[in-house]
Amino acid sequence: MIKVKRVLISVSDKTGIVDFAKALKKFGVTIISTGGTSKSLKDAGIDCMDISDVTGFPEMLDGRVKTLHPKIHGGLLALREKKEHMDVIKEHNIEMIDMVVVNLYPFEKTVAKPNVTIEEAIENIDIGGPSMIRSASKNYESVCVIVNPAFYAEVIADLEKNSGAVSAEIKKRMMIEAFKHTYEYDMNIYNFFSKKVQTGDMPEMFNLSMRKAQDLRYGENPHQKAAFYVSNKAKEPSISNGKQLHGKELSYNNIMDADAAVEIIKEFSEPAVTIIKHANPCGTAVAKDLDTAFVLAYEADPLSAFGGIIAVNRKVTAKIAEYLTGKFVELVAAPEFSPEALEILKKKKDIRLVEIKGLGSEITRDAEFAVRKVIGGVLVQDRDLKSLSEGELKVVTKKTPAKEELKDMLFGWKVVKHVKSNAILIVKNGVTLGVGAGQMNRVGSVKIASEQAGEKAKGAVLCSDAFFPKADGVEAAKKAGITAIIQTGGSVKDQEVIDAADRLGIAMVMTGVRHFKH
Repeated sequence: MIKVKRVLISVSDKTGIVDFAKALKKFGVTIISTGGTSKSLKDAGIDCMDISDVTGFPEMLDGRVKTLHPKIHGGLLALREKKEHMDVIKEHNIEMIDMVVVNLYPFEKTVAKPNVTIEEAIENIDIGGPSMIRSASKNYESVCVIVNPAFYAEVIADLEKNSGAVSAEIKKRMMIEAFKHTYEYDMNIYNFFSKKVQTGDMPEMFNLSMRKAQDLRYGENPHQKAAFYVSNKAKEPSISNGKQLHGKELSYNNIMDADAAVEIIKEFSEPAVTIIKHANPCGTAVAKDLDTAFVLAYEADPLSAFGGIIAVNRKVTAKIAEYLTGKFVELVAAPEFSPEALEILKKKKDIRLVEIKGLGSEITRDAEFAVRKVIGGVLVQDRDLKSLSEGELKVVTKKTPAKEELKDMLFGWKVVKHVKSNAILIVKNGVTLGVGAGQMNRVGSVKIASEQAGEKAKGAVLCSDAFFPKADGVEAAKKAGITAIIQTGGSVKDQEVIDAADRLGIAMVMTGVRHFKH
């Protein structure tokens, strides 16, 4: 191991840098620094050399050029074990640099500001910083490169352990962190400018930057390895930024189902509850208060609710917690849990409790795409955030839906888009009564939803995520007792379907909007 003798420090984010530099000085190192970093260190009483004293050139062009010099990059890139390199270094009077502490201009933070200009963005593209990081990283066996203040303490501890040297293991880890840093930096620059110049609606290159939040015991099945990755840009309430308050670690399937539950609950401003099994809602309800909605959603299909994932958009009360006593539930996600509810629910060791701040309030959706992986590629699309008002519904039958039926149509339309297609939902009084999900034909979904709803389907509303290709679905709905249907329309046999509804005395509206979910 090589002892650290000379350190170059040039940071935009100065968090912890003074304490780190003071700790370095205990090992007798020489510190070289630039501009604002040099001032911060000197103001704190830390002796350091200005970069211009090393290069023999002043910082110039408003700071655009300061570290791009052979005296810097030669000291970083020279292979200590290669005689030819060291002869050149000696000939040009270049001194080695053993550690680089660099983080970059805040490009991502700058372009996140409203109405940021191209000029502002350009001035926050770092040149010297990435160059030093790459030079040090390329020669990581000899040079330690640190780009994240979170590692300062670990590096100091390693220096203390090794009498002023950095271990090979730490240097390798810091190199990987450094390349990740520059990769994300360049990706943010590309994403910003590509949006400014691209001609189509979708980017020419699609990339994702996610950080591992946790390893998972396994994936969908025990023989599959898995981990959960999240974006640090996510602001919208979601399972990705939830805080687990109780219970075992989340599993792959927990996360998938919790995401489905949370996305349904974000459709509603009124108190709402949904219960998910295998990514489909088995019970969803809205009511004047959450306690009432909770019971309605659970009792819509108590058999399927066993072992379900529940999301709500109001504070979980002690009454709800008491209701869950003796019931097996995998997870409850909520914006808040009352202290009394937590005390009760924490007695159940198997239940997972996840707090997601912002559920139930006015939600601003993040500007992100929906992404699905296929072998060798990804499918990317806008998120399905389409909503409908009563005025956009087109009544196509002689019978007009009653006021309560229209209300249920709009409720069901918000839920059915979260059901696997072919999707059929039967609802009444703001409660789902039957769900037909993922069937290969639409009439099959109608029959499944009707069978599940049973006698409760009489006088209820049926919601379809797409058009009826034939009249058989309407006829099956009539047998179940359905009195009103909301569907997309657009089939070549629309008139046949409408005629069947008129003949059977069913009110029907068309939306012109399809909600397939594959």
